[in-house]
Amino acid sequence: MGPRRVVITGIGAVSPFGTGADALWGGIRAGRCGIRAISRFDASGYPCRIAAEVQDFDPERWLPRKEARRMDRFAQFAVACAEMAGADAGLAWADLDPERTGSIMGTGIGGMETLIDQLVVLQQRGPDRVSPFFIPMMIANMASAQVSIRTGARGPNITTVTACSSAANAIGEAYRAIQRGDIDVAVTGGAEAAVLPLAVAGFCAMRAMSTRNDDPERASRPFDSGRDGFVLGEGGGALILEELECARRRGARIRAELLGYGATSDAYDVVRPAPGGRGQIRAMQRAVEEAGLRPDEVDYVNAHATSTPIGDREEVEAIKAVFGDHARRLAVSSTKSMTGHLLGAAGAVELIVSVLALQEGLLPPTINQEEPDPACDLDVVPNEARAADVRVALSNSFGFGGHNVSLLVRRWP
Repeated sequence: MGPRRVVITGIGAVSPFGTGADALWGGIRAGRCGIRAISRFDASGYPCRIAAEVQDFDPERWLPRKEARRMDRFAQFAVACAEMAGADAGLAWADLDPERTGSIMGTGIGGMETLIDQLVVLQQRGPDRVSPFFIPMMIANMASAQVSIRTGARGPNITTVTACSSAANAIGEAYRAIQRGDIDVAVTGGAEAAVLPLAVAGFCAMRAMSTRNDDPERASRPFDSGRDGFVLGEGGGALILEELECARRRGARIRAELLGYGATSDAYDVVRPAPGGRGQIRAMQRAVEEAGLRPDEVDYVNAHATSTPIGDREEVEAIKAVFGDHARRLAVSSTKSMTGHLLGAAGAVELIVSVLALQEGLLPPTINQEEPDPACDLDVVPNEARAADVRVALSNSFGFGGHNVSLLVRRWP
């Protein structure tokens, strides 16, 4: 017998467009931008003073107040997304076999807000005043741990930390666990809450972020000649993955089938991609080959493209290397132009967008295309969403440290 088939039956998201997958998709299809001046702290002294913040999030919709106060914001996002994905899938957690259910989530940074807050307490009030909840709020594994506790999942409880590929790696590993027969159901995805003084200062020091502070809605502009860096975002995304027959037995609505997962390393540099995009190329090729498809059967690529001068160009070259002449017929858009870069959560949110593109027959746009970069000469779906018969989509996530992940999904008949 070959690997078991894996389908997506539920989605949930917290994004700069609001709470819920409908809010996310509404913003994407309308081509809106969720980037504004930073409001979570005084950023007046920073080179970059803009971000894609989550504005309307109330953790007490999903958690008792006492529990919510004992979780970092990123873990709150993870729990909320998992609960929404479970509801979307029509799941009652109590009806699942807990030993056959896994919680596999990703985050790039984890509980940095808690770390910063407790460092201030230590410095100003001394070691006796540091919270006893500091460590279990701050550590990155609380994304999957809190989801496991809330859902009762007693299968694999894993958090992947692979920078901007974290959520995509989590989804891929959940897919593998179901394929192998380790589990039948997985709650998977990622969460990030890094719109914080220290994180923004660090990225500014790297000169990686846009400084188009006076025009935030036009700051993230992947593939455009005027791009000058990425814009930080926050939020989360969760998906319910199920073994196909398990989903059929309970009469689940199937949103899409996950067919391929490619994960590679550049083994080159902590920040820069390998020359020629070799790691990116292999990740995309592996995902397509595992799916048993030809490159020309892929209709849409949700690109990692973060709006950095080098990164966008390198990804375009990698796509050309993988798809050859078909690259000219591919739709390749970057939804980071609207959501900003959600770091460790990006792979989950962007896979959700890709699944909805398959279901709705609509290609997400890359907004802020005013002067296209001649080196990024693909169909980037400029400025407005476009109706199309989208059957197969590939979602790319590439992270600092040389992590490369591609996930391939097919529309369910």
